[in-house]
Amino acid sequence: MLQKRIIVASGNTHKIEEIKSILKGLPVEVLSKNEVGLKELEVVEDRETLEENAIKKAKEISEKTEGIVLADDTGLFVDKLNGEPGIYSARYAGEDATYLENNKKLLKELEDTKLEQRTAEFRTVIAIVLEDKSIKTLTGICKGRIALEPKGDKGFGYDPLFIVDGYDKTFAQLGEDIKNKISHRARALEELRKELEDILKDE
Repeated sequence: MLQKRIIVASGNTHKIEEIKSILKGLPVEVLSKNEVGLKELEVVEDRETLEENAIKKAKEISEKTEGIVLADDTGLFVDKLNGEPGIYSARYAGEDATYLENNKKLLKELEDTKLEQRTAEFRTVIAIVLEDKSIKTLTGICKGRIALEPKGDKGFGYDPLFIVDGYDKTFAQLGEDIKNKISHRARALEELRKELEDILKDE
């Protein structure tokens, strides 16, 4: 079976390694956009949904290179806040906001809300543009609640605030090993592996 080239619409080495480890054993070569000469290409995420942003990123890279292209977008959706921060999760407290500033803003928005009413879910959408330019999207969801205060020192982003259903600990308390098995990203990547296994089987 011929090896397939998979280009990830990211220059984040951590993300690339994670995808490589999930796809281990498949006849694929995983490359970052930087490795195929597209380091300077920054796609503006200006769409209304995670799906649309992920598709836009994958399509723009796909136009400039050969192979299967993957892109993902992730958001935290809090029920009490009508789904906010959602697609603006990374820049909730402003365009160049730090993780800490975003977390502070989220806690302020939920100031007088009891723990049981702080239900939320993390969502990751992966868009795949195949060699024939057809598009598929896959979604991974992890449900939980927003803590009353930050807990734990592992992880990043909203990890210190997100209490995972069934664990009663935040992602930042659980640590990377457990998070990488149960997170929204892990679930989306598992779906990706199944999808690619099917695509490669049909070759």
